Amino acid sequence: MLRVVTLNIHKGLSQFNRRVVIHDLREGLRSLKPDLVFLQEVAGVNQRHALRFAGWPGEAQHEFLAGDELQHVYGRNRVHQHGHYGNALLSRHPILSSETEDISDHRYERRGLLHTVVKVPGWRRNLHCVCVHLSLHERGRRRQLDAIAARLKNLADKSLPIIVAGDFNEWRQRASGILEKSLGMTEVSTAAGGGHSRTFPSVLPMFRLDRIYVRGFKVLSTQVHRGPPWSLLSDHLAVSAELERA
Repeated sequence: MLRVVTLNIHKGLSQFNRRVVIHDLREGLRSLKPDLVFLQEVAGVNQRHALRFAGWPGEAQHEFLAGDELQHVYGRNRVHQHGHYGNALLSRHPILSSETEDISDHRYERRGLLHTVVKVPGWRRNLHCVCVHLSLHERGRRRQLDAIAARLKNLADKSLPIIVAGDFNEWRQRASGILEKSLGMTEVSTAAGGGHSRTFPSVLPMFRLDRIYVRGFKVLSTQVHRGPPWSLLSDHLAVSAELERA
């Protein structure tokens, strides 16, 4: 069984950027005992926040969250005057390779997908994990979803296990249509018998933005982590799923 979590961590700050919550977030993630964690808006470096907040970690946020328990990879999406941020994957199992593909629709909104290959002990085939944070604009999201489908089409044709997770920034279920039709993927909340889960904003979730899509798995359970402490750790809520290899 694999326990998978996805969360947009809002650069380790509370919903209105008033305080650092990365320490509480690390404890929250550890309490879930995940095998894989898909993270978005991860601050690799932010010199301004490091000076402003006394509790700012002395290492990159993905390294801090992984600690000694998990391996980690980071894909830089946007560089700014104080540093950079992007997507990250934390894994309890060996990471064989990772690559970041720029899928930005325009130069004012930098977006990337982080494609990581993980070796799960006892599996004959390696697991392909794609962490994404898609555009705020519908046209850009469509192009980005087409890029994801094109990148993974050959892997899907070979029936390799795939997980695509992250902040999809859309609530009309068009991402599901594209990934289901192109790659034969299933969104874990719908596979469990419900609709896409409401995850944003975290205090009063209305929008279904954060999702986990899988291919080659049976979905045993899925959960949106509502209420304290999760509603105080980001502007998004975490989504988790327990998966069994089909």
